[in-house]
Amino acid sequence: MSLMIKNATKWRHFTSIVSVLLMVISIFMVASRGLNWGLDFTGGVVSEIQLDPAITSSEIEPLLQAGLNQEVSVVSAGEQGRWVLRYAVPETYEQAPSIVQLLAPLATEVSVLNTSIVGPQVGQELAEQGGLALLVAVLCILGYLSYRFEWRLASGSLFALAHDVIFVLGFFAATQMEFNLTVLAAVMAILGYSLNDSIIIADRIRELLIAKPDKPIQAINNEAIAATFSRTLVTSGTTLMTVGALWLLGGGPLEGFAVALFIGIITGTWSSISVGTSLPELFGLRAEHYMPKPLTDEP
Repeated sequence: MSLMIKNATKWRHFTSIVSVLLMVISIFMVASRGLNWGLDFTGGVVSEIQLDPAITSSEIEPLLQAGLNQEVSVVSAGEQGRWVLRYAVPETYEQAPSIVQLLAPLATEVSVLNTSIVGPQVGQELAEQGGLALLVAVLCILGYLSYRFEWRLASGSLFALAHDVIFVLGFFAATQMEFNLTVLAAVMAILGYSLNDSIIIADRIRELLIAKPDKPIQAINNEAIAATFSRTLVTSGTTLMTVGALWLLGGGPLEGFAVALFIGIITGTWSSISVGTSLPELFGLRAEHYMPKPLTDEP
Protein backbone atom coordinates (compact mmCIF):
# COMPACT_ATOMS: atom_id res chain seq x y z
CA MET A 1 0.00 0.00 0.00
CA SER A 2 2.79 2.39 0.94
CA LEU A 3 4.65 1.64 -2.30
CA MET A 4 1.50 2.28 -4.34
CA ILE A 5 0.99 5.68 -2.67
CA LYS A 6 4.61 6.67 -3.26
CA ASN A 7 4.04 6.09 -6.99
CA ALA A 8 0.63 7.74 -7.10
CA THR A 9 1.22 10.31 -9.85
CA LYS A 10 -1.04 8.64 -12.43
CA TRP A 11 -4.04 8.13 -10.17
CA ARG A 12 -3.62 11.60 -8.67
CA HIS A 13 -3.92 13.10 -12.14
CA PHE A 14 -6.85 10.81 -13.03
CA THR A 15 -8.80 11.70 -9.87
CA SER A 16 -8.10 15.39 -10.50
CA ILE A 17 -9.74 15.09 -13.92
CA VAL A 18 -12.72 13.33 -12.30
CA SER A 19 -12.95 16.15 -9.74
CA VAL A 20 -13.05 18.81 -12.46
CA LEU A 21 -15.78 16.89 -14.30
CA LEU A 22 -17.81 16.59 -11.08
CA MET A 23 -17.47 20.34 -10.53
CA VAL A 24 -18.75 21.07 -14.04
CA ILE A 25 -21.71 18.72 -13.55
CA SER A 26 -22.48 20.27 -10.14
CA ILE A 27 -22.40 23.81 -11.52
CA PHE A 28 -24.72 22.71 -14.34
CA MET A 29 -27.15 21.19 -11.83
CA VAL A 30 -27.22 24.33 -9.68
CA ALA A 31 -27.68 26.56 -12.74
CA SER A 32 -30.36 24.39 -14.40
CA ARG A 33 -32.38 23.05 -11.46
CA GLY A 34 -31.54 25.48 -8.67
CA LEU A 35 -31.71 24.75 -4.94
CA ASN A 36 -34.88 23.72 -3.15
CA TRP A 37 -34.81 26.54 -0.61
CA GLY A 38 -36.32 25.73 2.77
CA LEU A 39 -38.86 27.85 4.62
CA ASP A 40 -35.97 29.46 6.53
CA PHE A 41 -35.18 31.34 3.31
CA THR A 42 -38.50 31.53 1.46
CA GLY A 43 -40.81 32.16 4.40
CA GLY A 44 -43.73 29.97 5.47
CA VAL A 45 -45.56 28.34 8.36
CA VAL A 46 -44.06 25.85 10.81
CA SER A 47 -46.49 24.02 13.09
CA GLU A 48 -45.92 21.26 15.63
CA ILE A 49 -48.77 18.90 16.33
CA GLN A 50 -49.47 15.94 18.64
CA LEU A 51 -51.85 13.11 17.73
CA ASP A 52 -52.31 9.35 18.01
CA PRO A 53 -48.90 7.61 17.66
CA ALA A 54 -50.49 4.98 15.40
CA ILE A 55 -51.06 7.55 12.65
CA THR A 56 -48.26 7.86 10.07
CA SER A 57 -47.06 10.71 7.89
CA SER A 58 -48.53 9.01 4.80
CA GLU A 59 -51.99 9.54 6.34
CA ILE A 60 -51.33 13.16 7.35
CA GLU A 61 -49.76 14.50 4.13
CA PRO A 62 -52.66 13.87 1.68
CA LEU A 63 -55.19 15.58 3.94
CA LEU A 64 -53.02 18.67 4.45
CA GLN A 65 -51.99 18.94 0.80
CA ALA A 66 -55.58 18.64 -0.39
CA GLY A 67 -56.82 21.23 2.12
CA LEU A 68 -54.00 23.75 1.57
CA ASN A 69 -53.51 23.11 -2.18
CA GLN A 70 -49.72 22.94 -1.87
CA GLU A 71 -46.82 20.68 -0.90
CA VAL A 72 -46.61 20.11 2.86
CA SER A 73 -43.55 18.70 4.61
CA VAL A 74 -44.42 16.33 7.48
CA VAL A 75 -41.37 15.41 9.59
CA SER A 76 -41.22 13.47 12.84
CA ALA A 77 -40.31 15.68 15.81
CA GLY A 78 -38.48 12.81 17.54
CA GLU A 79 -41.33 11.62 19.77
CA GLN A 80 -44.09 9.21 18.81
CA GLY A 81 -47.18 11.04 17.63
CA ARG A 82 -45.44 14.43 17.40
CA TRP A 83 -44.95 15.94 13.93
CA VAL A 84 -43.51 19.15 12.47
CA LEU A 85 -45.46 20.59 9.52
CA ARG A 86 -43.87 23.04 7.06
CA TYR A 87 -45.71 24.79 4.25
CA ALA A 88 -45.90 28.13 2.48
CA VAL A 89 -48.16 30.85 3.85
CA PRO A 90 -51.53 30.60 2.04
CA GLU A 91 -52.67 33.75 0.24
CA THR A 92 -55.74 33.91 2.50
CA TYR A 93 -54.04 32.67 5.66
CA GLU A 94 -56.62 34.17 8.02
CA GLN A 95 -59.45 32.39 6.21
CA ALA A 96 -57.61 29.10 5.63
CA PRO A 97 -58.95 26.05 7.49
CA SER A 98 -57.10 25.14 10.68
CA ILE A 99 -54.88 22.09 11.05
CA VAL A 100 -57.44 20.53 13.39
CA GLN A 101 -60.16 20.89 10.73
CA LEU A 102 -57.98 19.47 7.97
CA LEU A 103 -57.06 16.41 10.04
CA ALA A 104 -60.60 15.76 11.28
CA PRO A 105 -61.06 12.73 8.94
CA LEU A 106 -58.41 10.90 10.99
CA ALA A 107 -60.97 10.66 13.83
CA THR A 108 -58.43 11.38 16.53
CA GLU A 109 -57.63 14.25 18.86
CA VAL A 110 -55.20 16.72 17.27
CA SER A 111 -53.28 19.17 19.48
CA VAL A 112 -51.45 22.07 17.86
CA LEU A 113 -48.52 22.63 20.20
CA ASN A 114 -47.10 25.74 18.52
CA THR A 115 -47.16 27.61 15.22
CA SER A 116 -44.68 30.14 13.89
CA ILE A 117 -44.71 32.14 10.67
CA VAL A 118 -41.54 33.18 8.84
CA GLY A 119 -42.33 36.09 6.52
CA PRO A 120 -40.74 36.36 3.05
CA GLN A 121 -38.79 39.46 4.13
CA VAL A 122 -37.28 37.61 7.10
CA GLY A 123 -36.42 34.69 4.82
CA GLN A 124 -34.71 37.03 2.35
CA GLU A 125 -32.67 38.59 5.15
CA LEU A 126 -31.61 35.13 6.36
CA ALA A 127 -30.51 34.21 2.82
CA GLU A 128 -28.51 37.43 2.48
CA GLN A 129 -26.88 37.06 5.90
CA GLY A 130 -26.09 33.41 5.26
CA GLY A 131 -24.51 34.22 1.89
CA LEU A 132 -22.53 37.05 3.48
CA ALA A 133 -21.26 34.73 6.23
CA LEU A 134 -20.13 32.21 3.61
CA LEU A 135 -18.38 34.94 1.60
CA VAL A 136 -16.57 36.30 4.67
CA ALA A 137 -15.43 32.78 5.61
CA VAL A 138 -14.06 32.18 2.10
CA LEU A 139 -12.25 35.55 2.07
CA CYS A 140 -10.68 34.86 5.48
CA ILE A 141 -9.53 31.43 4.30
CA LEU A 142 -8.12 32.98 1.11
CA GLY A 143 -6.19 35.54 3.16
CA TYR A 144 -4.82 32.86 5.48
CA LEU A 145 -3.71 30.61 2.62
CA SER A 146 -2.03 33.53 0.84
CA TYR A 147 -0.10 34.36 4.01
CA ARG A 148 0.75 30.77 4.95
CA PHE A 149 1.81 29.38 1.56
CA GLU A 150 3.30 30.48 -1.73
CA TRP A 151 0.49 31.09 -4.23
CA ARG A 152 1.12 27.93 -6.27
CA LEU A 153 0.70 25.74 -3.21
CA ALA A 154 -2.20 27.83 -1.89
CA SER A 155 -4.06 27.44 -5.20
CA GLY A 156 -4.42 23.69 -4.66
CA SER A 157 -6.01 24.16 -1.23
CA LEU A 158 -8.31 26.90 -2.52
CA PHE A 159 -9.47 24.82 -5.48
CA ALA A 160 -10.12 21.87 -3.15
CA LEU A 161 -12.35 24.10 -0.99
CA ALA A 162 -14.33 25.29 -4.00
CA HIS A 163 -14.63 21.71 -5.25
CA ASP A 164 -16.13 20.45 -1.96
CA VAL A 165 -18.68 23.24 -1.57
CA ILE A 166 -19.78 23.19 -5.22
CA PHE A 167 -20.19 19.40 -5.17
CA VAL A 168 -22.44 19.56 -2.08
CA LEU A 169 -24.54 22.31 -3.68
CA GLY A 170 -24.74 20.26 -6.89
CA PHE A 171 -25.93 17.21 -4.96
CA PHE A 172 -28.71 19.19 -3.26
CA ALA A 173 -29.72 20.71 -6.60
CA ALA A 174 -29.80 17.28 -8.30
CA THR A 175 -31.80 15.57 -5.54
CA GLN A 176 -33.90 18.66 -4.68
CA MET A 177 -33.42 18.01 -0.97
CA GLU A 178 -34.43 20.99 1.12
CA PHE A 179 -31.64 23.54 1.54
CA ASN A 180 -32.18 25.23 4.92
CA LEU A 181 -30.12 26.91 7.62
CA THR A 182 -28.80 23.60 9.01
CA VAL A 183 -27.47 22.65 5.57
CA LEU A 184 -25.83 26.08 5.28
CA ALA A 185 -24.17 25.43 8.66
CA ALA A 186 -22.91 22.09 7.29
CA VAL A 187 -21.42 23.86 4.26
CA MET A 188 -19.55 26.23 6.61
CA ALA A 189 -18.26 23.22 8.57
CA ILE A 190 -17.12 21.55 5.33
CA LEU A 191 -14.98 24.59 4.55
CA GLY A 192 -13.11 24.18 7.83
CA TYR A 193 -12.76 20.41 7.53
CA SER A 194 -11.46 20.49 3.96
CA LEU A 195 -9.04 23.29 4.81
CA ASN A 196 -7.60 21.24 7.67
CA ASP A 197 -6.78 18.29 5.39
CA SER A 198 -5.36 20.52 2.66
CA ILE A 199 -3.09 22.43 5.05
CA ILE A 200 -1.61 19.25 6.55
CA ILE A 201 -0.66 17.91 3.12
CA ALA A 202 0.56 21.32 1.91
CA ASP A 203 2.72 21.74 5.03
CA ARG A 204 4.30 18.36 4.37
CA ILE A 205 4.98 19.30 0.73
CA ARG A 206 6.67 22.52 1.82
CA GLU A 207 8.85 20.69 4.36
CA LEU A 208 9.94 18.13 1.77
CA LEU A 209 10.69 20.83 -0.81
CA ILE A 210 13.05 22.51 1.64
CA ALA A 211 14.62 19.25 2.87
CA LYS A 212 15.00 17.66 -0.59
CA PRO A 213 15.36 20.50 -3.13
CA ASP A 214 16.78 18.24 -5.87
CA LYS A 215 13.85 15.81 -5.83
CA PRO A 216 11.19 16.13 -8.59
CA ILE A 217 7.92 17.74 -7.53
CA GLN A 218 5.97 14.62 -8.56
CA ALA A 219 7.99 12.51 -6.12
CA ILE A 220 7.63 15.18 -3.42
CA ASN A 221 3.83 15.19 -3.75
CA ASN A 222 3.63 11.41 -3.66
CA GLU A 223 5.86 11.26 -0.58
CA ALA A 224 3.77 13.91 1.18
CA ILE A 225 0.59 11.91 0.49
CA ALA A 226 2.23 8.72 1.74
CA ALA A 227 3.34 10.47 4.95
CA THR A 228 -0.17 11.81 5.74
CA PHE A 229 -2.35 9.06 4.25
CA SER A 230 -2.84 7.00 7.41
CA ARG A 231 -3.64 10.12 9.45
CA THR A 232 -6.15 11.23 6.81
CA LEU A 233 -7.90 7.86 6.78
CA VAL A 234 -8.16 7.69 10.57
CA THR A 235 -9.48 11.25 10.88
CA SER A 236 -11.96 10.94 8.02
CA GLY A 237 -13.09 7.48 9.11
CA THR A 238 -13.87 8.43 12.69
CA THR A 239 -15.62 11.62 11.58
CA LEU A 240 -17.72 9.69 9.06
CA MET A 241 -18.76 7.27 11.81
CA THR A 242 -20.02 10.16 13.92
CA VAL A 243 -21.83 11.85 11.05
CA GLY A 244 -23.28 8.50 9.95
CA ALA A 245 -24.73 7.96 13.42
CA LEU A 246 -26.19 11.48 13.30
CA TRP A 247 -27.71 10.70 9.88
CA LEU A 248 -29.28 7.42 11.01
CA LEU A 249 -30.45 8.46 14.48
CA GLY A 250 -30.89 12.24 14.21
CA GLY A 251 -34.22 12.08 12.45
CA GLY A 252 -35.66 14.26 9.70
CA PRO A 253 -34.69 17.69 11.09
CA LEU A 254 -30.96 16.78 10.98
CA GLU A 255 -31.01 14.72 7.79
CA GLY A 256 -29.91 17.53 5.47
CA PHE A 257 -27.15 18.59 7.86
CA ALA A 258 -25.81 15.03 8.18
CA VAL A 259 -26.02 14.29 4.44
CA ALA A 260 -24.16 17.49 3.54
CA LEU A 261 -21.42 16.77 6.10
CA PHE A 262 -21.10 13.14 5.00
CA ILE A 263 -20.61 14.14 1.36
CA GLY A 264 -18.32 17.03 2.31
CA ILE A 265 -15.99 14.83 4.36
CA ILE A 266 -15.62 12.30 1.54
CA THR A 267 -15.04 14.95 -1.15
CA GLY A 268 -12.77 16.93 1.21
CA THR A 269 -10.50 13.93 1.70
CA TRP A 270 -10.59 13.15 -2.02
CA SER A 271 -9.86 16.70 -3.21
CA SER A 272 -7.05 17.37 -0.72
CA ILE A 273 -5.13 14.40 -2.09
CA SER A 274 -5.98 14.87 -5.78
CA VAL A 275 -6.43 18.48 -6.90
CA GLY A 276 -4.75 19.82 -3.76
CA THR A 277 -1.44 18.33 -4.91
CA SER A 278 -1.87 18.20 -8.71
CA LEU A 279 -2.67 21.90 -9.24
CA PRO A 280 0.55 23.25 -7.63
CA GLU A 281 2.45 20.67 -9.70
CA LEU A 282 0.72 21.96 -12.85
CA PHE A 283 1.64 25.56 -11.95
CA GLY A 284 5.33 24.62 -11.71
CA LEU A 285 5.90 24.56 -7.94
CA ARG A 286 9.62 24.06 -7.20
CA ALA A 287 11.89 24.02 -4.18
CA GLU A 288 13.37 27.41 -5.06
CA HIS A 289 10.04 29.05 -4.26
CA TYR A 290 10.64 28.25 -0.58
CA MET A 291 14.37 28.81 -0.43
CA PRO A 292 15.57 31.96 1.39
CA LYS A 293 16.64 34.64 -1.02
CA PRO A 294 20.37 35.55 -0.87
CA LEU A 295 21.17 38.90 0.66
CA THR A 296 22.75 41.41 -1.71
CA ASP A 297 25.50 43.69 -0.48
CA GLU A 298 24.69 47.35 -0.83
CA PRO A 299 27.37 49.43 -2.55
